[in-house]
Amino acid sequence: MYSIGEFSKLVALPIDTLRYYEKLDLITPTRSHTNKREYTDADANWIAFIKRLKSTGMPMKQIQSYSALRDLGDATIDERLDLLAQQRLRLKGQQQIIQQHLDFLDQKIDTYHQRKEALNQNK
Repeated sequence: MYSIGEFSKLVALPIDTLRYYEKLDLITPTRSHTNKREYTDADANWIAFIKRLKSTGMPMKQIQSYSALRDLGDATIDERLDLLAQQRLRLKGQQQIIQQHLDFLDQKIDTYHQRKEALNQNK
């Protein structure tokens, strides 16, 4: 078991963020007999997953939905798969846009290389 301070260091998140996640019902630490929050390695794994979802750009509302479904158990696997598939589609769309930007930049870079080469040949 970890105290909130220890857990904050372990998962590299500020204490305020952990409390915020608790307020959003993303995490539910157990409480000691003195009512102090206690976190486990399973909580650390769950936080790592939440951080990964956030890094994909998944909106917090969807992460909350995913978390609520997770709490309901295996009967919600299809709904969780849907949330993940929707996020994957969003990322694929972003990937296409990024690829278009890269193609544009590559074309412009090639144009300048050709122009530079032509200028060097005319010297």
